[in-house]
This record gives sequence, structure tokens and C-alpha cells, in this order.
Amino acid sequence: MTTSPKLERPIKLTVSYTHTCNLDCRVCYAQCTPAPSPRELSAAAWRPILDDALDSGVMSVMFEGGEPLHRPDFLETLAHVAPRAMTRLRTNATLIDPAMARRLRHANLGDALVDILGATPETHDALTGTPGSHARTMAGIAALQAEAIPVTLLTIVNRRNVHELQGILDLGGHLHAEAVGMLRPYPLGRMRLEWPALSLSLPEMSAAIGALIAPPTTRLMQSWHPNDANCCWQMAAANAYGDSIGCTYLREYVNYGSLAERTLLETWDHPLYRTLRAGSVEASCGACTSTQGSHGGCRSTAYAFHGRWTAPDPFDAPLNANTDLRLLPKSLSERRLVP
Repeated sequence: MTTSPKLERPIKLTVSYTHTCNLDCRVCYAQCTPAPSPRELSAAAWRPILDDALDSGVMSVMFEGGEPLHRPDFLETLAHVAPRAMTRLRTNATLIDPAMARRLRHANLGDALVDILGATPETHDALTGTPGSHARTMAGIAALQAEAIPVTLLTIVNRRNVHELQGILDLGGHLHAEAVGMLRPYPLGRMRLEWPALSLSLPEMSAAIGALIAPPTTRLMQSWHPNDANCCWQMAAANAYGDSIGCTYLREYVNYGSLAERTLLETWDHPLYRTLRAGSVEASCGACTSTQGSHGGCRSTAYAFHGRWTAPDPFDAPLNANTDLRLLPKSLSERRLVP
């Protein structure tokens, strides 16, 4: 069987810097709250962890949340990392005004990935649970671009916004965004609770993605078949408490250990982490393997729907085997963190 590419160390690290946010999104994977948990690491606590990751060979660090800018010490951490790695920020952009955009540029932010959940204010604000958030996000994008910070738009495909996907893509073209990412939904956090109302079947999602026409100047970024990769082979991630979790979409399923107590490479050597990177799966899609250089698809959705790390990824059409993605398995609530 074909195996995924092998690395001795991860090259990309995603840091969920905080589980707080100023919005109340229905599609939130972290069930964010306005106030931080006392377990969240301070900027001072993050510095040795991030230094270790960079010393280990990590070349790209993406900060997400929650909303990283909801934490007043985030810029301090960003500025610490930026001289040694490509830095990326996933943000709702509502806290970015011209002054904040200048501070991000001075901290040497590489690019921003901005969540836009609807082409219209009505749809976006309904999904963020925050009136006026669409206008504030658009203003934040304008501020970022005024400082020459590249912007990519991201949207989580769901029943409430599926009819506006082309509009979101066209918006990306109008804004001269670097790309527009159409992301699959994951049954995590608040999104899991909203799954009955927001989920779509695979044929519905595939049809919507397949009908999209990208503007000439904007790249459509999507991981749907035949671009469904197993990203575990190159990725590392940490939650807001400094735990190594491999990927932010595995946050509810794995914990490879505290990065305050172990090095990143020590957690990288966890037996389950090695298994997921190897792509040892029951079935994989040849078309996706040929385009992505890895195989097996996403391990998070495979485990969520089938309860096995080796299971097929049901979001990949050739591997779906009549799995109805609108219905979560009853056993999902019984999944336990793998220590």
C-alpha cells in the first residue's frame, strides 16, 4: 500500500492561542467564551514552547483561536515568532482597525486568513450570532490590505450559507484576495451541537463545490475530492493550554502531552501520532493520492464518523460508502481523548 510522505519533524505548527472570542459563531469548533480560562498559557509561557518548535525545524506558524486578537498579549507572541518563521493569523477581523493593522505589519505578520460566513450581512451575522459583524469584518479586511498584508477568505460550508458560496467566491475576487477557501464542516464544539440544523449531505456539498467558478484573479482553495489530503504527515498543533494535539481538528480526540513538559519532537513520537502520519488506512482514494502526495483523507472526520483511526474519510466521495453526513453517529459523544 502507498504510504504518506515521511518527515523526521513537523514543518507547520498551528497554535490555538485562545479559546475566547468576541463573536458567538454557530460553527465554532472550540465553543469559545468571552472570558479566558485560567489554564490558557501566557505569552511568557508560550515563548519557550515556540522556541523549541522553531529549533525543531518548524517553518510556518499559524495562530488561530477563538480569536487571537481577543488576547491583549497576542502581538507580543507574534513578534517573537515572526523573525524565524512564516506567520499566519486566522481571524474574524472584527478587531482590526487601521491602527491594529499597522501593529500587525510592524510585527511582521505574513498573511491573514479571514473567516467570512456569508456573502450577505444577513447570512454572516446570523452565523456569527453578532449583528454588525459582517461590516466590521469587511472593514478589517480593508485595513489589512491597506497595510499590504495578504488576505485569504475562509468559509465553513453549511446549510445556512451554501446558496451564497459563489457570492463569497466573487467577493474574494472583488477584494483581490489571495484565495478563497471552502472548508468542510467538522463535528466539533458548538458546530457539533448545531449539526442537525447546519449539516448537508455529501452530494449537496459536492454539487455546490463543483458548481463554483473562480474569478480569474482568485484561487479557489478546497480539500474536497480529488484534493482530499491526509495532512497529519506534516502538521503539528497545540491548544490554548499548550497541549500537543497534532491537528486542531483532532482537538477533542487526542492529547499527546503538555509542551510545557515535553518537547514537540517527543510528542511527535507518540505511537498514535506516528500511525496517523503513516497513512495506515483501510481504504484510500487514488485520485486524491495522485494530487496530494498523501493518502487516506482526513483522520478527524474518519474517526468522528466511524470510531476507527484507520477508517475511510466519509467526506471523500469514492470512500463515503453511503455514509449520511447529516447524521452524527450516536457513539460520537462517547469518544474519549487518547492520552
